[in-house]
Amino acid sequence: MWVKICGITNETDALVAVGMGADAVGFVFAPSPRQVTAGQVRDIVKRLPPEIVTVGVFRDQGPDQVIDLALAAGLQAVQLHGHETPSDARAIRPRVQALIVAFPAGSHSVERFDEYEADAMMLDAPTPGSGEVFDWTLVDSIPTNRRWILAGGLSPDNVGHAIATTKPWGVDVSTGVEARPGVKDPRLIRTFISAAREAGEQLHRPEMEHDSMLFDWSYDG
Repeated sequence: MWVKICGITNETDALVAVGMGADAVGFVFAPSPRQVTAGQVRDIVKRLPPEIVTVGVFRDQGPDQVIDLALAAGLQAVQLHGHETPSDARAIRPRVQALIVAFPAGSHSVERFDEYEADAMMLDAPTPGSGEVFDWTLVDSIPTNRRWILAGGLSPDNVGHAIATTKPWGVDVSTGVEARPGVKDPRLIRTFISAAREAGEQLHRPEMEHDSMLFDWSYDG
């Protein structure tokens, strides 16, 4: 189970997430208590192992701004988490190693996912970063051969059940592993990753066994 720890604001939290086994860390460039600058992220990224996927999270920012910030920060991937159009995504995709497009659960935009030419889809609660859990039955319409990431109100207490119920390719957490907004709790990170890995090992997804990576993204099941 691929695990991303999002909303990283400092080097210590990034290194803790990596040390606990996260596959990816996310940095928020949109207005948020967790918002960071390209300079801050660049300094953090330099300290991370090359196999860790570094993701910039953007919301309703123009393609040129997204590309400029991602390149300045030295990021590998971009996550679009607003009302970006397929044309926005297609303008960004050639300039980054991977692209994630997030949709509110239940949105009809999910049906247009292929038009975005993205590497993975994320489903989140209607208000990103709210820590709210959405109705997991809304994922039933997603084709099983899509790489999709579950977000929205996940925590160490519910991630195992969430994975068993929705069978995602990966999971994303931010508020659920925080001590306070923008500051992570190492104990919660460790517990979350352990629970996600254990739940992932229980899934049998033969259709995904040979389709488990985006560029060099590691995935152990």
